[in-house]
Amino acid sequence: MPTPLGNLRDITLRGLDALESCDLLVAEDSRVARKLLSALKLPGKEIWTYQEHNIRAVTPGILERARTGIVAVITDAGTPGISDPGVELVAQARAAGISIEVLPGASAAVGAAVLAGFALRRFVFEGFFPRTSTARRRALQASFALEITSVWYESPQRVIATLADIAEIDPTRRVFALREYTKMHEEQLLGTASEVSRSLTQPVRGELVLVIEGRALEPPAASENDIDDAIDALLQTDASTSAIAKTLVERGYGERRHLYARVTDRKRDPTR
Repeated sequence: MPTPLGNLRDITLRGLDALESCDLLVAEDSRVARKLLSALKLPGKEIWTYQEHNIRAVTPGILERARTGIVAVITDAGTPGISDPGVELVAQARAAGISIEVLPGASAAVGAAVLAGFALRRFVFEGFFPRTSTARRRALQASFALEITSVWYESPQRVIATLADIAEIDPTRRVFALREYTKMHEEQLLGTASEVSRSLTQPVRGELVLVIEGRALEPPAASENDIDDAIDALLQTDASTSAIAKTLVERGYGERRHLYARVTDRKRDPTR
């Protein structure tokens, strides 16, 4: 289940119910979990730590407890499994036939993507940037090739270097930076990578999400001959002028009114 990123009021009513009723709480860090329970005025729970280094050791025990009771899984903040431990446990539970429920709630990646104001009909979540500049640039170039908005996590220690890499690859591409989302010192910045880098509060502290705008390449304009060839091929199907014009618009050949007139002229005189 998701836990608040910073503002405790982001806990959901179902989240409170889950924390109160669970027989075992599986947490990324037991100290953070106990602070959360205390802040929410919930009773103490039996807590098991679940991190990348002990997944194999504790997973069988967690699954065994889940067969006879309610096990709630949380990370320090946000939704388990999103660049945090949790995915492996879900997969193992499914394989074992154990019922799973995922509660909706806080996600920094989704919040930042919406705040950026970039096109989101399609977007990609890339997780954390690679640590080295060479690997980072390779990852950025691969992501840019998709031509859609991308969402990344980055640490405060590396964000300036990462922004420099983005600026080097594409100095005009827009970037949205969200720092300390939902917390007292939340910071939102929009601009080129260089502009965002200059505007970030120094020294940089806290968790960051970078949203990079996609840049779709404009398809080359169709030539006059291409349009005529397409019209002639469609005329062979005995489709109506209106239907042909609509098809041409869908294929990106231009505006319907002009295409309708061109189809009409082509019908009258194919040699024009």
